Amino acid sequence: MKNHNLKQFTKGIKNGIPIALGYLAVSFTLGIQAKKVGITAIQSAVASIGLLASAGEYIAFTLMGAGVGIATVVLMEMITNARYLLMSCVLSQKIDENTSLLKRMLMGYCITDEIFGAAISVPGKLNPFYVYGMGFIAAPMWTLGTVLGVELGSVLPARVVSALGVGLFGMFIACIIPECKKNKIVGFVVALSFILSYLSGEVLKYLKIAGKQVDGLKVIFLTVAIALGATILFPVKEGENE
Repeated sequence: MKNHNLKQFTKGIKNGIPIALGYLAVSFTLGIQAKKVGITAIQSAVASIGLLASAGEYIAFTLMGAGVGIATVVLMEMITNARYLLMSCVLSQKIDENTSLLKRMLMGYCITDEIFGAAISVPGKLNPFYVYGMGFIAAPMWTLGTVLGVELGSVLPARVVSALGVGLFGMFIACIIPECKKNKIVGFVVALSFILSYLSGEVLKYLKIAGKQVDGLKVIFLTVAIALGATILFPVKEGENE
């Protein structure tokens, strides 16, 4: 069993390298934002190692720079990052029911959008050590990128910094395309989510309702609505994914 866990952990590290490289680029731009509001490299490192969430950290840095109270910051973080609770619930259905609480909590810490995408595509049961491996390589790179952004961000041209984040979106697409090819229902749901996300964004723009917190709530609402609809219309039979 230990050898199997080590094998899954090593596999997670290997498959997490593209995620880690993408995080290095994205968190670099986050570090630039942190520096703008007066946050030091050490402070940004503590924030990044404790919160693996780009939108959440961006909002936190912006609010702290504006002198907003801690209660408001915490509330906004809960709203913005609530989608990770949904992701955790989904992954909890893929792991062994005897998995300890400590292992589940460690998995929860490792979950990001990209790691979730890689983990959910694993056929059959999911070994928590696979997720640990991805988090083991991704979290330090996320933190390193933030620190480098604080220290070196002002040296690079704005266009170069903006271009660094493109790779992460390509990597995330690479996570979902194979699953869409294997399962037409998944492909349909993904396409539907893109369409509804775009249309809802346009409606919010028309109503002049915008902001990071609104985007976070939109993602949560669409995730719940689409997932619920897909579950009702296309239920997965017990043992079908084994």
